[in-house]
Amino acid sequence: MKQSLQLRLGQHLTMTPQLQQAIRLLQLSTIELQTEIQQALESNPMLEVNEDSDSDGAEREPSEQQTSSEDTLSYSERATQTEHEQAESRTDFEAKDRDIDLQKDEIPQDLPVDSSWEDTYDVPMSYNGASDENMPDYDNRNSSEDSLQDHLLWQMRLTPFSETDSAIATAIIDVISDDGYLTQSAEQIWEDLKDELEIELDEVEAVLHRVQNFDPPGVGARGLRESLVIQLKQLAGEKLPWYDEALLLVEEHFELLANRDYTQLMRRMKISEDDLQEIVKLIHTLNPRPGSQISPSHAEYVIPDVFVRKVKGVWQVSLNGESTPRLKVNSMYAGLIQRADKSADNTYMQSQLQEARWLIKSLQSRSETLLKVATCIVERQKGFLEHGEEAMKALVLHDVAEVVEMHESTISRITNKKYMHTPRGIFELKYFFSSHVSTASGGECSSTAIRALIKKLVASEEVRKPLSDSKIAKILSEQGINVARRTVAKYRDAMSIPPSNERKRLA
Repeated sequence: MKQSLQLRLGQHLTMTPQLQQAIRLLQLSTIELQTEIQQALESNPMLEVNEDSDSDGAEREPSEQQTSSEDTLSYSERATQTEHEQAESRTDFEAKDRDIDLQKDEIPQDLPVDSSWEDTYDVPMSYNGASDENMPDYDNRNSSEDSLQDHLLWQMRLTPFSETDSAIATAIIDVISDDGYLTQSAEQIWEDLKDELEIELDEVEAVLHRVQNFDPPGVGARGLRESLVIQLKQLAGEKLPWYDEALLLVEEHFELLANRDYTQLMRRMKISEDDLQEIVKLIHTLNPRPGSQISPSHAEYVIPDVFVRKVKGVWQVSLNGESTPRLKVNSMYAGLIQRADKSADNTYMQSQLQEARWLIKSLQSRSETLLKVATCIVERQKGFLEHGEEAMKALVLHDVAEVVEMHESTISRITNKKYMHTPRGIFELKYFFSSHVSTASGGECSSTAIRALIKKLVASEEVRKPLSDSKIAKILSEQGINVARRTVAKYRDAMSIPPSNERKRLA
């Protein structure tokens, strides 16, 4: 085969380490970014936190021989300190020294033997990071970490059960869901235990009845009806008005109550509408999910990345500077680098310095991109900020990408798990993006605005005759919004609004 030389021209995209790092930082949430920065601070000696809160700018390295003046070392350029500021700093130190001397003069020479320093002087409480375990945890002080199963097992141990009954009760508690309902029937539990314990089905039923008397009321039921009956029976001693009628309704006419067939209920129970309303009101005081009051719930805190405020009639967007620590290059370590030295230590320090610069530049790029995208969103959604969800405009990633001149994938990453603090609350940036529906006038209406209109119509409907999906679609069509009945049903389900037959109530 004859060998030859050929010249070919082509283009290809190379994912450099810097680009990979910048893309990865874009999609991190605030908490994830803080963790990433903390790991970088622990592993890279060239990085340190810029604790100068008065400066929002970059930290320049000590000399041009050590680093290039073109490198950006923090989020924005920091102004150098003037001679006047240095003089003021010296004056402040001198004033502090004079204060210390005055305090020394005021300290008595002898203190009473039976007194302590704290009795004479106010000693502020100091915080030592090394003794975190001794500090009170106010966030979790009143929070319960016990699950529903733990709560039921604790009651079981306090109940005089035999060894066999304890094994049956443990098996029953294991199949109780977080809502407080049995996920298996008594027959299934008996099938699993009969070979091991040699028991009968009646024994499982008897133990189940005892477990159903545990706290919270209604736990261990096999359905909603049984749970409501258990809760009502535990209220027998309180002599509540309409108690007997409520128990009769749940035990014998629960299907009619579930179907909102109030006319048939009044006929069967021979009661008036006012009486039925009082009975239903008592039933509504019961908990349909008894286990929810025991299941632990952990608070989830959201740190906003962007603040939106209206100043003198103009909406202004600013980044949350407290959410991300500002970094700079450690000038002491950077000064130890020798340009011509090829030793292993010097090469390692140079590589760490380069990584520090990449990280700082990536963080700066992330902040600039986030600010651009948030500003574009605010400009497009001023109606929402002024008037609420009904004024939300249709917005897709492509619209923002064209304005900020970036790719749609970049907009998707920067809006992922980022939150905006507005006068109307805290919202994820993706909340402001929604599809559109054509209007009769040829315009567009966002799906978020349609959801808000549906919620408003349901809130103002007559409880005796709730609006059906077809009726809601007709009302929206009269307002110029062309939306199908199935679309209304889809939006209604997304907002956890029940259908019209389940929304029917007594006056």
